Amino acid sequence: MTVYKKRFALDKPYYQECFEQSVAPLAFHQAYLKAAILLILGGALVLFSEINQYAAWFIFSLGVVEAIAQYYRKPWWVMRQMLSRAAKGDVDLTIDEVNIHTKSFYHEQTIAWNAITGLTETSKGWIIIHNEGRTYISKQHLNDDINKRLIQKSAESRF
Repeated sequence: MTVYKKRFALDKPYYQECFEQSVAPLAFHQAYLKAAILLILGGALVLFSEINQYAAWFIFSLGVVEAIAQYYRKPWWVMRQMLSRAAKGDVDLTIDEVNIHTKSFYHEQTIAWNAITGLTETSKGWIIIHNEGRTYISKQHLNDDINKRLIQKSAESRF
């Protein structure tokens, strides 16, 4: 395999793809369970308790905020990424026989092939699970040879 190099920008569409492809979707009841508990508890405290009304309304308000946070989960995550100093910067991706290396102005990461503990193919990219966490790489930044290499690696039994 030859050395593969690609430069791409960390822009809003890339972050949206990262979220869509790498964050596991939650069922409605899982996503809003905490909000429902806080709303019910806060409502019960407001209506049926002698507790300080400010504390009861605070708990109820936390439930509302939690429900809003779940509803806007993706836009909130993308906005936080776009506010980071790495946003709109270029990333140099290098893939060779030894490792996968990404470098930007603010961050540099090297993932050795033997440090990869899992590879998951999504419809638009790859989730690479390694000793330091999870990394997402979009297929639009990879050529056919690299995609074949990743498919081969993911098929190996060591994952």
